[in-house]
Amino acid sequence: MAGWDFASVFEAVARVHPERTAFVHGRRRGAWAHFDDRAARLATVLESAGLTAGDVVAEYMRNGPEYLETFFAAGKSGLAPMNTNYRYVEDELVQIWADADVKAVVFDAEFRERVDRVRHRLPGVRLWLEVGEGTDWAPSYARELDAHPPRPHGGGREDSLILIYTGGTTGHPKGVMWRQGDILSLLNAQNPRPLPDHGDREAVEAHLAGLTREIRSLVASPLMHGAGLFYAISALSGAGTLIMTPGARFDAEQLLDVMDGERVQSLAIVGDAFARPMLAALDENPGRWRLDGLRAVFSSGVMWSRPVKEGLLNHMPAARLLDGLGSSEASAVASTVSVRGDVADTGSFVPSDRAAVLLDDGTLAEPGDGKVGRLAVTGWIPVGYLNDPEKSAQVFVEAAGRRWSVPGDLAQLDADGRIQLLGRGSSCINTGGEKVFAEEVEEVLKQHPGIADAAVLGVSDERLGRKVVALLRAGERPPSEEELHTHARAHLAGYKVPKHMAYVGSLERADNGKLDHRRLTGIAESKWGDGHA
Repeated sequence: MAGWDFASVFEAVARVHPERTAFVHGRRRGAWAHFDDRAARLATVLESAGLTAGDVVAEYMRNGPEYLETFFAAGKSGLAPMNTNYRYVEDELVQIWADADVKAVVFDAEFRERVDRVRHRLPGVRLWLEVGEGTDWAPSYARELDAHPPRPHGGGREDSLILIYTGGTTGHPKGVMWRQGDILSLLNAQNPRPLPDHGDREAVEAHLAGLTREIRSLVASPLMHGAGLFYAISALSGAGTLIMTPGARFDAEQLLDVMDGERVQSLAIVGDAFARPMLAALDENPGRWRLDGLRAVFSSGVMWSRPVKEGLLNHMPAARLLDGLGSSEASAVASTVSVRGDVADTGSFVPSDRAAVLLDDGTLAEPGDGKVGRLAVTGWIPVGYLNDPEKSAQVFVEAAGRRWSVPGDLAQLDADGRIQLLGRGSSCINTGGEKVFAEEVEEVLKQHPGIADAAVLGVSDERLGRKVVALLRAGERPPSEEELHTHARAHLAGYKVPKHMAYVGSLERADNGKLDHRRLTGIAESKWGDGHA
């Protein structure tokens, strides 16, 4: 969509369908005119605080209307919205907000104490805005919107950035820089009702006016992750209604209640981490929920196993299950579609026309050649990593006459052209959709004086796909597992802390200091794995 940005598209939807419902969150509902007005008022709040085009706005919230409004408002003012993982602890928050040179932070009241403990370490932040009652240092989001007029339409910019901070293959979290125009073009190319690629305002609004059938989409995935955010942008850009579930934790029965009550047609989840509890609830409560209107279930970037898909399709026979392969650095690389009676194998994907397997010599693998390379995607890809030219040069490369994003997944091509995903070439553990960099966790564990060495590994887990565990070499006064958990939780988000830990005599590092991850993972898998590696 040349010349367009997501805020301009959202503004066009609000002009064409002002009374249509834009979002649902529990008992809260907002029409498109209301959504646009609140985002426009927030844009004025941000600009009044001194923010100018290109400045970064951090969103430290769970799924909810304010997350969408902040994202929309940033786009209206040419600012860069930035996700923040709400599981991060203080040091992690400071690291990413300082790295991005954040100028404003919009946060949920539940995180007030944590924000209060870090704000003095971030003197560059000009505005702290609380979704709640507010404090003397962070005014109330709602009252600030009431006190400011709406910003006029037309401030969005195609070249404005969206920052998606990810653990990925980058060690400490890094900001993936996406141009808004590239994200819109990428999502529009996958849309069954695409907007005009080169349309002016009149052409786009005419297309939107023709979208008389409202699609009701539920994003159960966190908006703080790229998969959930991209799903939301796509749903809203199509003049649809985006539905979110309230609450701090995933609740399968609550999700199914909302799906039934709101007559959801499209759903985004996090693979087996969400699908297994959903299937268990459906099996235990036959006939409780009406899901006959559900047409599509999406998941991306995390394991979604074949038996679980088969079970879900028994309860939602009209649905198509779309399993995407991608990451914050490389979206829409490949996918599978499963329907009742024809369920795709786990780990096998049909590549998009932008995907390839890149070999070490810079050439591309051919179907059936048996060669293992790195999964790569070209076309609409990120600009790079913020403030990290070295890592950007490693991941975003020139090969075969094109620029590619190559995050590190190992793969090969079957004779029929399907991609067989073989795993990560780096020590990245994907646990329930969260990415954990093993070396980061190892360093925290080794900071404890009683730990001489540590190996952090991923082993199979029926629900999460992989879970984080650790094998340890004891120092002079080794801590108990409980003590080490407490130490790790002080420095890391909970999902990064190993679920199991055990002492071993030696980790047997090689002369170059490297661990034999294959051997150690085998040991850990035999102790704690669910047998699906």
